[in-house]
Amino acid sequence: MASFYVENFGCRATQADGAAIERQFQERGLDRADTPAQAKVVVLNTCTVTAAADQDARAAIRRIRRQNPDCQIVVTGCYAQRAPEEVAALPGVSCVVGNSHKHQIADLGLLTSDLGPQAANLETPALQPARTFVPLSSLTPAMPSPSSEVQGLMSDARGPIFVSDIFAHTELLAAPVFDAANQRTRPNLKVQDGCDNRCSFCVIPYVRGQSRSLPLARVLDEVNTLVAAGYREVVISGINLGRWGREAVVSQGVGAADDGRLMTDDRRLTTLIHSILAHTALEKLRISSVEPMDWSDDLIALVAGSPRIAKHAHVPMQSASDRVLRAMHRKYRPWHYREKIEKIRAAMPAAAIGADVMVGFPGESDADFEATRRMVDELPFTYLHVFTYSPRPGTPAAALPAQVPVELARQRNRVLRELAAEKKLAFMRSFVGETVEVITLNQSSAGYTECLTDNYLKLHLRGHHEANRWLTARVESVEDGAMFGTCSNPEGAPS
Repeated sequence: MASFYVENFGCRATQADGAAIERQFQERGLDRADTPAQAKVVVLNTCTVTAAADQDARAAIRRIRRQNPDCQIVVTGCYAQRAPEEVAALPGVSCVVGNSHKHQIADLGLLTSDLGPQAANLETPALQPARTFVPLSSLTPAMPSPSSEVQGLMSDARGPIFVSDIFAHTELLAAPVFDAANQRTRPNLKVQDGCDNRCSFCVIPYVRGQSRSLPLARVLDEVNTLVAAGYREVVISGINLGRWGREAVVSQGVGAADDGRLMTDDRRLTTLIHSILAHTALEKLRISSVEPMDWSDDLIALVAGSPRIAKHAHVPMQSASDRVLRAMHRKYRPWHYREKIEKIRAAMPAAAIGADVMVGFPGESDADFEATRRMVDELPFTYLHVFTYSPRPGTPAAALPAQVPVELARQRNRVLRELAAEKKLAFMRSFVGETVEVITLNQSSAGYTECLTDNYLKLHLRGHHEANRWLTARVESVEDGAMFGTCSNPEGAPS
């Protein structure tokens, strides 16, 4: 039987899309191969958030072409949406499917392969490649040509392209994502996609489109299916999760305005969370990244007050310089951000609090960076994701003057990473002698079980324990970046 393989790059949203793509191929009767070298159709689900992400995708195309020259390489995702002609011209690429057509990718990939149209599930006349698409350059400032490196890889022979205006796209792919290392625990469910913000450094809105939400009933169905399958923790995520349910809709129905004007749905992320708690038996819900302006007092109180919600808040910061935040087109000021973090810590003294921080944004001075370093030092963060700015073609920030030298940006990155490591270590040490709630992940040959605490810390639990169980552990020590402990609840005796 024909087989497929999906290789994902980038964020959790991309991984969620990849899980939905796998569903499509399986529904059409194909088997999932263990490696790209064994597959008839290989789908590369790409990221484009940095130049390095584009390079990773190109390297994967070369690798797969070398290992499996007879396979069909279908490139999709954000890089495919941003630069479809560039991707299509890369040797080995059989077909390019943008995010705009990702919900049809199995049919399109099979249609253009030698498996033939009979393998696809198209009930309508065969789709034609979209040679006229809406490029990013028509929506943003002028884009530069591909780099000389990329041009050297491109050929004149190009496969079919299926890409259209992402802002007209209303589909939302959703399927639970399972960490390859922890298949039996902690699935991730994407409930929101797209973004209506226009941060000056970010290309994502132009490749993922407008904000759109997975309907509440569909979310509950997915969560209940996972619970019935035995999963005890589910993570909900999105490109801009805090905007779940907030997209503009055309007013209609009894009592609605009859002029067809756009209205904003009055649902909120808190509505979704309350519904999951009320209508599913999920033991633990974890919330992924939420923008600072969406951490309302109601959301903070809800997370703090429910034992069924993991005590974990990821709040992107990017910079603590007011000037830089304004240049980034971020919608909050440093004092707003500080207030949100302090409220979260006051409500949840033991919570994990993390942030995304960017260094090297164009024009970032020593004083701007020092403002960020100082805020990181002063606020109760327990971990950071630190990124070095990478100019993205077509974004306003790419055209800004005073681009920060790469080596200086990397030095600033190191400073923040070292500071974050110190704060994480201090946070872990604060739990020595305390009891914590953990979910078991994998057994180790070293005589312990890998676990994750409710507040997002790695813990090695002595003895072997069955995966996917919530246990109580007593923390004994901190070694090599992880906590070590013993099970303290009677039913948690090691095997």
